[in-house]
Formats: sequence, structure tokens, C-alpha cells
Amino acid sequence: MPLPSRTRALRSAVLVALSAGLVAAALPAPTPLGIGDPLFPHLGNPGYDVLTYDIDLTYSGRNTTPLDGVTRIQALATGDLERINLDFTHGTVSAVAVEGEPAEWTSTGEDLVITPARPVDRGENVEIAVTHTSDPTGPATSGGWVRTGDGLVMANQADAAHRVFPSNDHPSDKAFFTFRITAPSALTAVANGLAEEPDRNGATTTWTYRTAHPMATELAQVSIGKSTVVRREGPGGLPVRDVVRTADRELLEPWLRRTPGHLEWMEAHVGPYPFENYGVLIADAETGFELETQTLSLFERRLFTGPGYPEWFVDSVMVHELAHQWFGDSVSPRTWSDLWLNEGHATWYEALYAEENGGPTLERRMKAAYAASDGWRAAGGPPAAPRPPAPGQKISLFRPVVYDGSALVLYALRHEIGAEAFRRLERRWVADHRDGTATTADFTALASEVSGRDLTRFFADWLYAAKTPPMPGHPDWRSRAPERAAERASGAASASAR
Repeated sequence: MPLPSRTRALRSAVLVALSAGLVAAALPAPTPLGIGDPLFPHLGNPGYDVLTYDIDLTYSGRNTTPLDGVTRIQALATGDLERINLDFTHGTVSAVAVEGEPAEWTSTGEDLVITPARPVDRGENVEIAVTHTSDPTGPATSGGWVRTGDGLVMANQADAAHRVFPSNDHPSDKAFFTFRITAPSALTAVANGLAEEPDRNGATTTWTYRTAHPMATELAQVSIGKSTVVRREGPGGLPVRDVVRTADRELLEPWLRRTPGHLEWMEAHVGPYPFENYGVLIADAETGFELETQTLSLFERRLFTGPGYPEWFVDSVMVHELAHQWFGDSVSPRTWSDLWLNEGHATWYEALYAEENGGPTLERRMKAAYAASDGWRAAGGPPAAPRPPAPGQKISLFRPVVYDGSALVLYALRHEIGAEAFRRLERRWVADHRDGTATTADFTALASEVSGRDLTRFFADWLYAAKTPPMPGHPDWRSRAPERAAERASGAASASAR
């Protein structure tokens, strides 16, 4: 005789609960995992590849109150998974489901450890849904949400996206993003990607954005505030949208209108812009840095309004973050030790632009960097083998050696292989690895291929040696003793731009 539906449901629930209990009892205690990044060993998680993030956030209008969130992740299992680890901290989880079925969860370290009702097999697509809060309070130096004068923005580099939403928080696992932000209708919400028509419901409005290209978690951006979105066209009709406080709209226009020219300049050097749109987000906040969040670079308001910054300097910092859209965003580092590829290139194009627009010559800047280079290497390691950040100071990874110290490597390389081969290398690099991740080994191999020379010895010395090699074309350049150079390290580096 078939069981009545109610009896079947009760029996099924009991069996699932007993099964889950047996699985949980058989598994070892949950522990934080990582993918083995040498600088952030617990960042990222093995066993799956995230395909998409769908993130719903509800903002009350107060930037000291946790946001309500639901993060849905579509992932491909790359191994058999009895548990699924996500990076997540600084929020409260109230429910987890895997493939629509309730799942057990616990937190350990900065991981959310999920035990699904049944194990996930390698090759399966799996959907994970986490209902959680997202807390914007805490030390500003921790990253994640940044409170502004009228709302919130994000600054997730290097490993703070998981302070905002559950994720596989490592740049090697890029994915497509959808954001839905519900906020009071008096505010404007903006995120990476292309906007859909806002859904206005009286007191609240829901704003939806979708990326057209994969993105690393550290590059995610959501801005909520009393903002105006300023729209114009860039090269080839590229949509350009800038986000500023409504009160600053006219004040900042002289800077905002420069972006199309910056885009043209970068495209002339490295080829077509790699994303669906671009713009700058100028926040009423003091972060101590600017940040290359994908398609919407984050800037401090005081960069544009504070006294003492020459025009060429502000312009070149804007170009620095724009250059990252190619170097770091479209072509992302496979590990954080590959950071020099991001920052060295962004600093290189920043310095070139400054030279052409009233700033110091490239040679002068590189000579100063060469003088300090041995000190930078002693303090932070060589460009492609940086030392881990100081405990509790994760952004200390962003040292002078990865900025001007790494641009110095590119300056030496251009001397070594010639300007024309260097130009071809740069264009090939961003074209070959567009929307992907790449390593230092990938770059050095491509440089040897393009130049038609074995550059193994050159890169071993310039990227990994404790002492700076002689500069090609400038045998008279000298580096100061490490202790003296370290004292002056901040003088020649792009300390304000990441």
C-alpha cells in the first residue's frame, strides 16, 4: 500500500536528517582551507570553480547597520566534495541551501564550511545559496565596505571581498556577477557592469547590474549614496559612466571629462579597451589609496579637491587605475606573487603619461627608482617573490617594490629587447590572456617568444635577485645601500594608487 503523502514527507525528512547526521559524524572537524597561495595560504578554496555570483543586498539607508544579503553561487565541482568551503567573515549566516536542499554549516577561521545533504561529485554543477548579513562596520584598514559621507562603497583588495559576501575569494577564480541592490529611493546604487532598468517601488528601488566579462572577487564594486551617474561616450562609442556625489557634479566635471582622452591614450599603447563600459567612482571617503575595481575605478574625493596636487599628477593617477583594467582586471594574477604584473604595468603607463603631460621624464623617475631599488628589495623582497604582508596589515603587501620597483623591470626589459618588440609584447600579453589569469612564467615566456631571445637569465636577475642588476643602457646608474634607500622608499613610489 503506498504511504500517504504526509507520512512519506515525514519519513523522508527523518531519513535525510539521520543521513546528514551519519555523514557529519564520519567527517573530520571543519577546518579553514586554501588553494596554497604563498602570500595568503587560507585564501580561496579547492574543489570547485565558481561560474557565477548572484548577489542581492538590501540597504536600510544607514551605513552603520548590516545589510541583508542573499548570495547565490553557481559552481562546477572540480573534485568530489563532501563539504564546500567558502570564504566569508564579518557577517551572520541564517540559512544555507545546496541544490535547493537545506544544508548544514559552521564557521571556522574566515571560512564558511557547508555540509550538503548529499556529497557533490566531480563534474557536477552545483548551486549554493547563502542568506546572510553584510556588516559595514569595523576598522577601515580591514577592507570590504568603506563608509562614505553619504553611504557605502567597496574596497576589497587584496582579500576582503569575503567580508562583504560569501565567495571563493582569490583572483585565480574569476566569475560573472549579477548585483541587485535595494535601497531607499532617494539614493542611487551602482555596481560593476551594465545596468538594467531600476525597479521602483515607492520608498525603495532595486538596481540590477550584470558583468559582461568574468571578474575577480577583489574587483567587485557597489556604491550606494546620494549620487549622480554622469554618462558620455569614449572611443568607438564605449559607454562611459562616472559616479559622483550629486553635490559635486559641477565641481568635478573638469576631471570627469578627461576619461575619454585617457581611454584613447591607453588604447593607442596596448589595444582595445577590454570591457563593456568604464568610469570613475569618486567617493567622499579617506581610504589612503585609489583602486581599480573593474569598469568603475574607485577614487578618493580629496585627490581632485585637495590642494597641492599638480594637474599632471592627478591625470597620471587616473591613468594608473585605467591601465589596471587591462593589467590586473582583464588579465588577472594567478597568485598574489604575480602582483608585480599588475602594479608594475599600471605604474609604467602612469609614468609614461606623466612624462607626456608635464610631469618628470620617465628616465628621471626610473633613475630615482633604481637608486632605491636595492633598499626596496631588502625591505619587501624582489618584484616577483614579495614577502608576505605584515601580520594584521594585509595591504602592506602593496610596497614600493611592486610599483616603481616593478616598473623598473619593464624599463630594463624595453632597453634589453628594443621599443618595438616591447610594444608587441604588451599588446600580445593583454590580447592572449584577456578575461583570464596569468603568471610571471607566462609573461617571461611570451617576452622570449616575441623578442626571439632566451630571456631566462635576464628575468631571473630582475625579478628574483636580492640585488638589482645593472641597468641596460645606463651602466652608470647606482643603487643606494639598502638602509638608506629604505628610508626614502616612499619618495619614488605610487603610494596612493593600487
